[in-house]
Amino acid sequence: MRRFLPLLAVLACLAACGGDDAAGGGAERGTLALDFQPNAVHAGIYAARNLDVRVPAASTDSLKLLAAGRADMSVVDIHDLGLAREQGADVVGVGALVQRPLAAVIARGGEIRRPRDLEGRRVGVTGLPSDEAVLRAVVEDDGGSIERVRRVTIGFSAVPSLISGRVDAVVSFWNAEGVVLRERGVRTREFRVDEFGAPGYPELVLAASQKTLDERAELVDSMLDEIATGTRAALRDRAAIVTELAREGGSDEELMRAQLEAVAPALVPPVRLDREALEAWAGFDAEFGILREPPRVERAFRLP
Repeated sequence: MRRFLPLLAVLACLAACGGDDAAGGGAERGTLALDFQPNAVHAGIYAARNLDVRVPAASTDSLKLLAAGRADMSVVDIHDLGLAREQGADVVGVGALVQRPLAAVIARGGEIRRPRDLEGRRVGVTGLPSDEAVLRAVVEDDGGSIERVRRVTIGFSAVPSLISGRVDAVVSFWNAEGVVLRERGVRTREFRVDEFGAPGYPELVLAASQKTLDERAELVDSMLDEIATGTRAALRDRAAIVTELAREGGSDEELMRAQLEAVAPALVPPVRLDREALEAWAGFDAEFGILREPPRVERAFRLP
């Protein structure tokens, strides 16, 4: 779900492109691009009644579709949003899909009881800057030394790498890989980043181009209302949305149900942006080297 994109290829188009104008009268259907294959964090989107959803062919497509005017709104990792703006993209966060970080260091149960026990251990990372930030925050918050942790680049193979014993822990997502590991009977211990060194920022945000906001603000507001209403409906009738998400994502219903149960508390309040949480995120990303300097939250997000 978290991908640091080849952003320069997107920037010029974001400056020039917006969503297509509505054809004819009546309520306009907004087009939303996902960040990844359908999963439990998208429950509110799939329960919405008036959205056209684009599933990416690759994880880099969310901002590309927004840049090309083929989506009115996209689900974007908050760190990617910061990077895009830092490199000149005029993309703006308009809502929060989840209300807390999803990243965690997930260790095999047993001798690793607390983050500083990771010293001298092999920890799998994807190679993305955010992984290093998460690992450093978790270890140093417990008084450990990040320099004494052995990082192993494993790409996006967290589950098999941990199960096989190639690594002792992984930087991954507690709502996805963490649930998969438990469902497979692997005993784990999770060190969630907002419990060890990081603030409670929204990991996934909803974004639109500034051009779309300038020219079609009513559509953006309508889409956010749809997602908020859909989220509340999905949490009321979880069985129905689990079936749809499993079908759309080609996943097992039992696993999807477990993932929705895990992430459900982070889905409320739906779409709300909190200035204090965003200010804390901006400071964290700059302090831990994801961004060069803290972004100006009032420009990066459309706040109430």
